[in-house]
Amino acid sequence: MFEQYKIAYEGDALEPIIDAETIALHYGKHHATYTKNFNDAAEKAGVADMDVEKLLASLDTVKDEALRKALRNNGGGYYNHNLYFSTLSPNPKKAPEGELAAKINAKFGSLDALKEELSKLAIGQFGSGWSWLSVNPAGELMVSASPNQDNPIIEGTGYVPILAIDVWEHAYYLKYKNLRPDYVKALFDIICWEAVEKNYARIVK
Repeated sequence: MFEQYKIAYEGDALEPIIDAETIALHYGKHHATYTKNFNDAAEKAGVADMDVEKLLASLDTVKDEALRKALRNNGGGYYNHNLYFSTLSPNPKKAPEGELAAKINAKFGSLDALKEELSKLAIGQFGSGWSWLSVNPAGELMVSASPNQDNPIIEGTGYVPILAIDVWEHAYYLKYKNLRPDYVKALFDIICWEAVEKNYARIVK
């Protein structure tokens, strides 16, 4: 059974960046529904015992088109939101250190330059979707954007996301209305780079 990430903070702990009502809706309703629907589809498809990343990378092996679509949409929603909520904190580490910091500086020039790249992709994503910082097992970094609940794993890039910016309207519209750039800028104040470092270390061999 795939389990929804358990947030380690109260619903109002991320204010004023993300308000309690948005957490209640986004985490308590949307993410919970993706998790339930993903589990239902995985049971029907006989893949409930698979690792989620391996499952998302091999959706083409699911022959039933309706089940494959359900796994893609809800599995992506489950996985993407687990990543998103796990990297937010009311007391975040403000910058990466060590190997990840060195890789960011080598690839993008600075952390601020990386944030600018991620922000451009998030703000420029047409409609609902995400922007990502991802890494492959060799430690190479990539920034990208995906529509809907897709991600670099589903897209077959060979990269695994380690940081997610959610730009579905349910992630920000109650507080920021149509001002997506304001939400994206503010979000970096609660992104915890310690969590991103742990994600990096899990992937890089």
